[in-house]
Amino acid sequence: MARLELDNVVREYRRGQQSVRALNGVSLSLSGGQLVSVLGPSGSGKSTMLHLMGALDSPSSGRVLLDGTDLGGLNDDRLADLRRRRVGFIFQFFNLLPSLTAWENVAVPRLLDGTRLADVRDEAMDLLQRVGLGERADHRPNEMSGGQMQRVAVARALIMDPVVILADEPTGNLDSRTGKELLDLLAGIAHDEAGRSVVMVTHSMEAALRSDRAVLLVDGQVAADGPPDDVVAAVVGKGTAPGAGSGTPGGGAPR
Repeated sequence: MARLELDNVVREYRRGQQSVRALNGVSLSLSGGQLVSVLGPSGSGKSTMLHLMGALDSPSSGRVLLDGTDLGGLNDDRLADLRRRRVGFIFQFFNLLPSLTAWENVAVPRLLDGTRLADVRDEAMDLLQRVGLGERADHRPNEMSGGQMQRVAVARALIMDPVVILADEPTGNLDSRTGKELLDLLAGIAHDEAGRSVVMVTHSMEAALRSDRAVLLVDGQVAADGPPDDVVAAVVGKGTAPGAGSGTPGGGAPR
């Protein structure tokens, strides 16, 4: 099973003459086979942490390790290869290409890897069947609902068979029912035989309660980590509720 580790990670940014510390000594160890939610108020460092996990950014100090490999020791080419082959990304706004059909959007990462479109069609179709969209394979994004587009994005994230799936507010643009269906899908991916790590940044406490483990970030530090019931109780107790609308999976407030 995939293992993702943050070891005393600090991430600082320059804002004019000031230094802003987005993460301040975060240490986490995430094993495969779990859906892990990351909660916290706006500005707490959630997205920064997700970007570090996905090798989209690098820490100012500390280490990010994937299956024991320190990402800080990889050059740009190897990092790009790792992002393409070992990490799948799911975004709040889907990021589908409007001119492509559903199955063609799913196939895009394989095309970037040099595979011909015709050679990846069957695999893309199988993944669309898995996410319940086989009958929409030839539809373009403007012919699909938000929930359907997000399912296409999930299938696209799986096409390279990654060991880590990183989801940034995946239910943020979905209604409550569709959000719950997407959470079921993500949990199924986390619990299948592949043993992937699935990490979801969310403003929704209900979404967090449906995960296997929850992490609360406050001011760039881990304020709570453990069973979702306990972490959500800590959110309420600390008065750090992520925002209005956090009671439903599809109703997260903007960060």
